[in-house]
Amino acid sequence: MTETPVHQEEFDTVWAVAEQIPGWLTRAQAAMLWHAARRLAPGAHIVEIGSHQGRSTVVLARAAQAVGARVTAVDPFVTGRLFGGPSTRDLFEANLARAGVTGTVALLPEYSTRARPAWHGGAVDLLYIDGKHDYWTFTDDLRWSAFMAPGGEILVHDCYSSIGVTSGVVLKVLPSRRYSYVDRAGSLARFRLARPAFADRTRLMRQLPWFTRNVFLKVLLRLRLRPVARVFGHDSPYDPY
Repeated sequence: MTETPVHQEEFDTVWAVAEQIPGWLTRAQAAMLWHAARRLAPGAHIVEIGSHQGRSTVVLARAAQAVGARVTAVDPFVTGRLFGGPSTRDLFEANLARAGVTGTVALLPEYSTRARPAWHGGAVDLLYIDGKHDYWTFTDDLRWSAFMAPGGEILVHDCYSSIGVTSGVVLKVLPSRRYSYVDRAGSLARFRLARPAFADRTRLMRQLPWFTRNVFLKVLLRLRLRPVARVFGHDSPYDPY
């Protein structure tokens, strides 16, 4: 789908705000989130699983404001080296206030696997999954799609850079009759809640060599072999996202 120039200008403005927030979402991935949310109708509901400091939340919320939608951010803000617990929640809320989207986002401070069975928030029109990346949590997070109408979009971060998430895609999404692969921006994959054709499954399978490369690069980085990773085109101390 070709986006209008005005939408691109809006995104550029939003990204200038969002990129100041620490996180792993790239510009191209933020653009995919932005345009997915921008395609929604007034009154639509976006659910984000995993918010961290709000980098992606701000992108989704500013797009939601433009179309008259709303966002529910699901994150327990657990304590840990990468997550920060309550202090990260404080940063999250401050970043939302700074971006002017506090009124658009409802925070649900709970594990997604616990929030889903107790969900009373109504239909979900766009689902963004960036929670815990193990196989069991990811496949449980896919079950949020039960609240979605046919044709709804599901975006999955780290889809091709996490062993747990990719395993879930291969074992649960690929053979499923519910999820149709659309495209990706780096490791952010976009699916549609629709019966997949053979071509959709084939396109999904074609992404797996890229996943294998990412895992290989992660191993090199863990072994402190960044010069070797550079030979394979990854010139960064961080994992490929």
